[in-house]
Amino acid sequence: MDPGFCPDCGSVLPPLKSLKKVCCYNCNGEFDASAFGTMESEYTIHFNSYENKKLDQAERGEEGAADGPVVNRQCPKCGNDQMSYATIQLRSVDEGQTVFFTCTKCKFKMSENS
Repeated sequence: MDPGFCPDCGSVLPPLKSLKKVCCYNCNGEFDASAFGTMESEYTIHFNSYENKKLDQAERGEEGAADGPVVNRQCPKCGNDQMSYATIQLRSVDEGQTVFFTCTKCKFKMSENS
């Protein structure tokens, strides 16, 4: 008998619950914790914080990074001549895409239906 596998049908057993019994999903056989032998599992959960994300962005220089491809288009707010853009199909299929522009300098956002 291999630990972690059903002794009756050979399927992988689901994780052991707090009831100290496990039920095979395939053959519905019920087994106690001895079906896992001496197997142990250990895990660590790492949570990302907002401060760590900002630190990573600063290290990689992403703070002033563009939100997409950059085109020569004048920003109506600050006059900068470069804007990044992204497109998405918001209207029906027989109509054009909506283009969202973002100024690379002041981060002003505008959209255009093409």
